[in-house]
Amino acid sequence: MNQIEIKNIVKSFKDVKAVKGVSFTIPQGTFLALLGPNGAGKTTLVEMMEGLRKPDSGEILINGKSWHKHEKELRKVIGLSLQETRFTDKLTVYETLRLFASFFGLGHPRVNEVLALTNLEEKQKAMVNALSGGQRQRLALAVALLNRPEILFLDEPTTGLDPKARLDLWNILHDLKQQGNTTLILTTHYMEEAETLCDDIIILDHGTILQQGTLSQLLDGSAKNLDELFIHLTGRHLHNEEVGQ
Repeated sequence: MNQIEIKNIVKSFKDVKAVKGVSFTIPQGTFLALLGPNGAGKTTLVEMMEGLRKPDSGEILINGKSWHKHEKELRKVIGLSLQETRFTDKLTVYETLRLFASFFGLGHPRVNEVLALTNLEEKQKAMVNALSGGQRQRLALAVALLNRPEILFLDEPTTGLDPKARLDLWNILHDLKQQGNTTLILTTHYMEEAETLCDDIIILDHGTILQQGTLSQLLDGSAKNLDELFIHLTGRHLHNEEVGQ
């Protein structure tokens, strides 16, 4: 069953057409990676999927429902973690999770569950401003998971993290994938991240889909790895497109 349907989506900002008639579907339980250089349109596309922007034309359906008519219902089934999620520095990890849990009418049991899921139990009494970058990203993920979302959006969740912190987050997401209850839409600049975590991959550039499929389908005789394929399609190396470069 397709949980998300993207039908000929178009979005422009003044004279810039950020997304140009993009269409694809995401089956329930799929982990999907969206890859593309800065300016490819992936952030705009994801923001429309999250209901944060309205497309100029086309249709987005989640569980067969549109943001236009069913926003309240759809907010209950998604979780999202932005690249630079900011929390109140003077709250502890536990207090932060309790605050966000209260928005969903959730109590201590669910907070304790996500603390365990994201390996933050030992840090629950730590102030947010004392957390490392990796721990902050795990806290952002914990907040996104509080409402047991059917669909999880992660925007470059490991950018700027050291290899160990990145691996820690990958392990959490891998465990989540094994449970089979969550659909993930991941934007990333790391090819290995997409290869490790995701079932399907979409490569975007200039607002259009260049390639789409499983890793084996994308690398079917034309490239040795995603890096090589990306260079072939765009003329650029994705690692050179990281924020600040």
